[in-house]
Amino acid sequence: MDKQQSLFAAWVSVISNICLTILKIISGVVFKSQVLLADGIHNAADVVASAVSLGSMKISNQPADEDHPYGHGKAEVVSSAFVSIILMLAAVYIGYESILALFEPATEAHILAFVAAVISLLWKAWLYVYTIRIGRKERSKGLIATAYDHLADVYASLAAVVGIGIALINQYIIAIPYAAYGDPVAGIIVALLILKLAIGMMKESIDILMEASIPLERSHQYFETIKQITYVKRIDSIRARNHGHYVLVDVRVGIQADLTIQQGHDVCREIKKQIMERDEEVTEVLVHLNPWYAETEVVQTPVEL
Repeated sequence: MDKQQSLFAAWVSVISNICLTILKIISGVVFKSQVLLADGIHNAADVVASAVSLGSMKISNQPADEDHPYGHGKAEVVSSAFVSIILMLAAVYIGYESILALFEPATEAHILAFVAAVISLLWKAWLYVYTIRIGRKERSKGLIATAYDHLADVYASLAAVVGIGIALINQYIIAIPYAAYGDPVAGIIVALLILKLAIGMMKESIDILMEASIPLERSHQYFETIKQITYVKRIDSIRARNHGHYVLVDVRVGIQADLTIQQGHDVCREIKKQIMERDEEVTEVLVHLNPWYAETEVVQTPVEL
């Protein structure tokens, strides 16, 4: 993983969120825009989430040690779960405040609030594209979580643009029934979109923390790779799991019982080498050898977990 590039992207997210928080909250208060104010408070939570992601990336990049022999990769998964909780709370807040606004007299929309929403939309769209590209390239769960946080802000800003825009059209161009409430209605839509995104992030984080297996297709790729290796007569099981930004693989294979220890060792090294060459996300392959006898039936079916 390119640590510097990932950390730089995380810092860009933190600084951008601070700037956008100030812009949205001031605009929301001055121009009495419910959706912009709620989005600004959401952005304030994003500052915390971005800071947590930044810290988790520093931890996850630390090498394995005596207390953490498999490395610190899950630190980013924990931060991803934390970000999803922040998003859920933000969604509940935005939805609650927007519903309350429906029962109050509608406020007039202001063109500068619309401009602030457009700036936020364009800025967040760029941040999402930037961070998701680096996050996927470097397989950083923390940075990917931050990118999805930016995507939630894209939804929020888009809804704000539409809601405030409709209200402005109602004020200055043509009367539209109930258009004055476009701002809080947009806030409710934003809340639902953010909640859906947060639930998806939380599910993925829980799956990794609970040691869920990687997709079956990838296990089959490992299976096809292993069965081509000399001396491997049987594949008893293949287990693989995400550990943050890398994958750990456990393999049990049967080899001829009369091979020497050195030959068995060479088989283990070759299995590890072949899997890691074909999947750059794999950083560790643990191979367990079982004896195989010629009179036993050859079984070539990987075990699913």
